[in-house]
Amino acid sequence: MTTLTLSKPFSEIHAEAKAAAVKAASDKFTAIGGDNYPCGFAWVIVSNVKLSTKVGKEFAKEGFSKSYYKGIELWNPSGSNVQNVDIKYAGAAAYAAVLKKYGIDAYASERLD
Repeated sequence: MTTLTLSKPFSEIHAEAKAAAVKAASDKFTAIGGDNYPCGFAWVIVSNVKLSTKVGKEFAKEGFSKSYYKGIELWNPSGSNVQNVDIKYAGAAAYAAVLKKYGIDAYASERLD
């Protein structure tokens, strides 16, 4: 695993990513006409960070936890209080896109409930 170096504090990156996630989820909510089925979950996985590192501790402060599979994860980064998986995934994908912009190996994932 390579050492990740951030161009600015992760708290600032997180704030930008969170804002993008909230907007994307809100736009998706409007586009589909509300909180309709299918129900599910969405999260962001960052595969090139360990929580035991200095950078990993910055991620942990923003709510990331160890992933069951690989790396670390943040569930429902938009904070959407809905059941619709498409809305939650839109937020997770937007969050991951911002992280990628800063060279962080991130991607969104989802599963139906």
